[in-house]
Amino acid sequence: MKKNIYTLAIESSCDDTSAAILCNDKVLSNIVARQAIHEEYGGVVPELASRAHQQNIVPVVDVAIKKANIKKEDLNCIAFTQGPGLMGSLLVGGSFAKSMSMALHIPLIAVNHMKAHILAHFIDEVGFEKPTFPFLALTISGGHTQIVQVNSFFDLKIIGETTDDAVGEAFDKSAKILGLPYPGGPLIDKYAQEGNPKAFTFTKPKVDGLNFSFSGLKTQILYFIQKNMAENPNFINENRNDICASIQYTIITILIDKLKLAVQETGIKQIAIGGGVSANSGIRKTLKETEKKWGWKTYIPKFEYTTDNAAMIGIVGYYNYLENNFNTNDIVSKARIEF
Repeated sequence: MKKNIYTLAIESSCDDTSAAILCNDKVLSNIVARQAIHEEYGGVVPELASRAHQQNIVPVVDVAIKKANIKKEDLNCIAFTQGPGLMGSLLVGGSFAKSMSMALHIPLIAVNHMKAHILAHFIDEVGFEKPTFPFLALTISGGHTQIVQVNSFFDLKIIGETTDDAVGEAFDKSAKILGLPYPGGPLIDKYAQEGNPKAFTFTKPKVDGLNFSFSGLKTQILYFIQKNMAENPNFINENRNDICASIQYTIITILIDKLKLAVQETGIKQIAIGGGVSANSGIRKTLKETEKKWGWKTYIPKFEYTTDNAAMIGIVGYYNYLENNFNTNDIVSKARIEF
């Protein structure tokens, strides 16, 4: 009879403290403590984030273990986010994971946060299919925009990435220009659903190959709003839904155009999305439409596994445990990390 592997996973790369317990590839608990304080500042304040992690980590881990209905002595390994992320935040999760693995005499596994967003698709979840290798992953978040060719659990290669800003930043900065509160990306998505995506036209940046660029689009949106507000001070209020729909349509078109090119170049027609921005309803809907349009097979994760969460760290930990890929306590957290 196969022995069950219990993994405690810890995610603390930005402003959410999360702990999860997995039994093999199944999630028993996935607890996330969110930090509301950053809303006052219109963005994440690193010092405040790391302090909040220090307050949250013990209760979050405790609740995760209790909700999973196991004892800490049942754990086989501890996986944690090594990077990329905010250094202070990463250190809190990493230090806790190291201490607990030493205390329990169980293996420690350091996980790349961006790889975890991709491999979250392999969590055993009712009603969700797992992709088969090889597949293309579009990872879209506040800090990253990447197209990754995934050949196996341990062979992932970036074939396209942003040359400047990430797609999540493009959404949030556009929202800020429109006077929407932080985080503004979900609000653009909300208003876009009621608007006309062809109401206003924005020029798509020309970037060679499979790479992306969003800084020029942000500037273009800023000048567009400034010009129209000068002519009509009520321009945003009168056109909010259409502006949001047009911004979202442009961003989605940029992403899909690059994916089309990646499919042409690799011949791989399996597409999986991950990262916080993959929660966007417009992106999900457009990707589903590509199945009929171009014969792609698309994989969209369960909503709770798109934003930062520990379950995705746990699934990577589980597959590393099976291969005996363990780390020693001298492993260091990294704000930037090699993929």
